[in-house]
Amino acid sequence: MYDEKQCRFAASHEWAFAEGDVITVGISDYAQKEISDIVFVELPKAGAAVTQGKACAVIESVKAAADFMAPASGEVIEVNDALVDNPALVNQSPHGEGWFFKIRMSTPAELDTLMDFEAYQKTVQ
Repeated sequence: MYDEKQCRFAASHEWAFAEGDVITVGISDYAQKEISDIVFVELPKAGAAVTQGKACAVIESVKAAADFMAPASGEVIEVNDALVDNPALVNQSPHGEGWFFKIRMSTPAELDTLMDFEAYQKTVQ
């Protein structure tokens, strides 16, 4: 589990948990509830370059499809292949088994532009 109180959040509802210059990313608990039953997740490939605030993955639910924005720029170094076979993990455990991928950040200072847990909670109330 990635403690959501230790995560940083984008206004577009992605979370980032930092360990050195590597972040694990996913979609917030609030957003997965809003999207509801997730049936498909398209993730970037390991080695792909991502840019903060730009679409890099797609989430599909029974309601609609939504872009997943990179919370920071860098290189994708690992993807959660379990989501391919079981996208419902995002609904079941958005801060645990439902993580999306890991990024080695090219500009770690970008994390400072994201909200902490308390600020994010104020935006979704």
